[in-house]
Amino acid sequence: MSGQPIVYQTLEKMGINYRKTEHRAIFSRDDVTPEEEYLWEGYKVSKNLFLRNAKGDRHYLVVTTVDKKADLKELARKIGSTRLSFSSQQRLERYLKVKPGSVSSFAVLNDESREVIVVFDKDLVGEKHFALHPNENTATVYMDFADVERIVREHGNEVIYAEI
Repeated sequence: MSGQPIVYQTLEKMGINYRKTEHRAIFSRDDVTPEEEYLWEGYKVSKNLFLRNAKGDRHYLVVTTVDKKADLKELARKIGSTRLSFSSQQRLERYLKVKPGSVSSFAVLNDESREVIVVFDKDLVGEKHFALHPNENTATVYMDFADVERIVREHGNEVIYAEI
């Protein structure tokens, strides 16, 4: 599995300002203890869903925030897809080369064939305080969302914006 090195190399190569902090493994927002709330205070925290269409021939990385629930039926309509469902762990590892609980926008850096379509929540556009995992759930990177968009676009993955 590809982890943090590719993320930090990319950030440095692109001259992107960021800061990071390391912590125990956190798989979801539900895992955060009251003592750990400081990790994301003042930041929009990334939530990522790896989805597939009904035939399994199109894959989507949906990026929103932990405070939102995604209606998959409505999202499929908005992005012009057939029925959406969660992809298997095997597909996640095959396409993005990360483990469940470590998925973030940075995972597209592992998508060498650029097959995964990234769906960004429109509400993230312009967000200056964004927090996400660097392909491993033992750290958090803090940065401007515009730089996340730039990384995905420059990598060559298709990008769609949708209200989630």
